[in-house]
This record gives sequence, structure tokens and C-alpha cells, in this order.
Amino acid sequence: MTYLDYSTTTPISLDALDAYNKIAKDYWGSVYANNHLGEEAKKMLDKATHEISNMFHIMDSEIIYTSGASEANNMALIGVALANHKRGKHLIVSKLEHPSIYQICSYLESIGFEISYVNNDEDGLILFDDLKKLIRPDTILVSISAVNYETGVRQPLKMLRQIIKKENDQTLFHSDLSQAIGKMSVSFRDIDLGSVSAHKFYGPKGIGFLYRNSQVNITPIMYGAKKSGDKPWTIPLPLVVSMKEALKVAIRDLEKREKYIALLNERVISKLAKIEGIKINYTKYSLPHIINISFTNPSSLTLSNALANKDIYVSVNNPGEICSSVMAIYNDLERSKSCMRISLSHLTTVLEINRFLETFEVEYNRLKI
Repeated sequence: MTYLDYSTTTPISLDALDAYNKIAKDYWGSVYANNHLGEEAKKMLDKATHEISNMFHIMDSEIIYTSGASEANNMALIGVALANHKRGKHLIVSKLEHPSIYQICSYLESIGFEISYVNNDEDGLILFDDLKKLIRPDTILVSISAVNYETGVRQPLKMLRQIIKKENDQTLFHSDLSQAIGKMSVSFRDIDLGSVSAHKFYGPKGIGFLYRNSQVNITPIMYGAKKSGDKPWTIPLPLVVSMKEALKVAIRDLEKREKYIALLNERVISKLAKIEGIKINYTKYSLPHIINISFTNPSSLTLSNALANKDIYVSVNNPGEICSSVMAIYNDLERSKSCMRISLSHLTTVLEINRFLETFEVEYNRLKI
């Protein structure tokens, strides 16, 4: 199998899987139980939380466990909106967000909030002047993803935060970090809220967390938790510890891994750029882990299915859907309608890349009408 869809999900690492199995076997009591099993489970939870907070130089209390980044996005945007509606009902998001952000925005609009969309330049970078103009006295939140999930465009979070706070120091800054953790260094002090999903960095599915700065108040979107803002659930300790182990590995040797992935990226782009009809949706701000291409003949879905028949896996948009970030960057509807994303990992081998490129060219030429 040649797997080139790491931005959708990653295989769980052996360290993370071993941690899950051990905790599930030895610490199966509820962390909330008033007995010995519960006490031991709570100690293990506190230890894992403290290790995670140390990795990012934040406080233990600033971590709220969730089922993943989409839930964390909901808690952040809706929670902030409801907590601050008396101060303002205006939010700003980019045109380069995950669909979960836009669905949340649609809901917020339906209950009376106003959403503005900040523009980006031809390389996908947020336009600083446009952001400045959009921020108002009643702007309560700005949400901009650290790395775009379709094109890999990386945003300068520290600079964006400085602009936001200069224009309105009461405006909070949220970032979806799903595609950033494990690919680049992230400082949680550049944001007020951040969404994280473990299955994006070789951890288990079904666990993530919302980073919430201790000075930020959010209104719960579900009720039943003892601590304000938390999710009312029995925290899945095996998933938390497994995520912690995945994080330890994911943030190690980032620079070394990126250099290797950059070499693979260069090999893929240089080859695909020579094929007639292929457009490369990659800018100078794109991380090397994500390569997005467009072509109309054959359709991306048809070619993706042909590759899958050869046990090669990539990602394409659904028929009728557009790659919103490709549209935001290139303003080209046709280019946005038929996209393919090839996402690389430190696990990707040169042999896999060679097999993908050879098969891609053969199937692309075979399927052209």
C-alpha cells in the first residue's frame, strides 16, 4: 500500500497504541470515581495532562479534552460568542478554514451574530491591512487556521495576534491547529484558543483538546460538567495517555523531518509540473507536507479511484464541491472543482513516491478523453 493521505488521518504510532492498551488494561476505573480505581486513574490523568501542558508551556487548567478539533472549534467559537454577546456580535474568519468552521459560522449567523471574511493574497497569506479594517469595537473573535488543510499554507500566528490586539485588545484569537501540530513548531502563546486533534499526528481517533487561555471565559455548549467550560463526559483515560505519547513523538525532530519531507515534495512537484494539464496549487507559504494539484481531464475522482485500485491513496474533493481555499487563492472556479491532495509524512519512502508518480502518469494518460 502507498498511503499519501496523511492530512486526512494518520496511522496510530506503536508508542501511542502500546500506551492505549496498557492504560485500558490497568487503569480502567473512572477518573471521577470515589474509590481506589478512580484515584489511580485520576493520578494518571493529571500526570498525562501535566506532560502535555509542559510540551507547550501552558497550564494544566488551560487544556479541555474533546473528541477532536471539530468539537474544539465548536466549543471555542460558540462558547466565546455566547459568553461575549453583550459586548459584541461580530466575528472574523478567513477564507481558508476547515468546513467545520463555516458550519459553526452559519449557525451563529442564524442566532444573530455577524461574520466577516478576511481576504488573503495570491500566496494565501492573510492580508494584514484587510484584517485591520475588519476589526471593530464589537469584534469578539477572530479565527484563522495555522495551516490550511487543502494547500498547506501557513499563517504567521504571532503577527496576526499582534495586529488583532493592537486594533482591539478585547478581541480573542482562535486558531484551528489540526494541520500544524507535528508539522511545525507552535507557540500557544500566540493565540487565545486553539483546537487540536490527535489522529492528525499519529495518535488515536476520538480525542483532542481545546487550549483555552486562563483569562478567557467560554459558555458551555453542553451541560453537566463540574468545571465551567468543560465537556460533560467520562474522560477516556486511555485515549488521553495515548495522545500524550503521540505528541511526544510528533514534536520531536520537527526540523529534520521537514527537510526530508521537503525533498519528497520537490520530487513530486517537479514531476507533476511537467505533465500537461496539471496545475500545482502550492505557494511559497505552503508547508511541504501538503501538495494540492488541479486538472479537469480526467476528473480527480476518476483518477483517485484508479489509483486506489492500485492500492495508492490520496484525497480529492467530492463531485460538485469546490476546494474553497484553492478558490480563495486563485479565484478560478474550474481550478477549484477538480483538486487532488497528496499529503506526505516522515513515514513516506522514496520508493512510495516513485511508485505513485509512475502510476499517476500512466493512469492519467490512460483516462484522458
